Amino acid sequence: MKLAPCPCHSGANYTACCQRWHTGRREQQSPVELMRSRYAAYALLLEDYLLATWHPDTRPARLGLSEDAPTKWTGLRILRDEVQGDSAIVEFEARYKINGKAEKLHEISRFIKLNNNWYYLDASGE
Repeated sequence: MKLAPCPCHSGANYTACCQRWHTGRREQQSPVELMRSRYAAYALLLEDYLLATWHPDTRPARLGLSEDAPTKWTGLRILRDEVQGDSAIVEFEARYKINGKAEKLHEISRFIKLNNNWYYLDASGE
């Protein structure tokens, strides 16, 4: 039986990759692993996980992912990651399709470590 590939496009199967983060394990998660698991959570419509990993100072009340047009996430490329103490950035390109139209998101995400866990803070993008 072939295992499903992880939606974060790491090349690993989901059970060996992002599923551990999605099911509650957070210890020793790096900013890059958090970013990858958040990408996979968008692909899987895991709104609770996305909100739980969002810094409380910038977290929205809800995302409404199931109300958006269906999005097919097709690729993720990490361009840069830098950690300085309790803050980090991860620059990436995400590819996706909405209604069959290919799109690309280029973003520099900022992460903050709070109580030994990394949280998504905010981003700048193109």
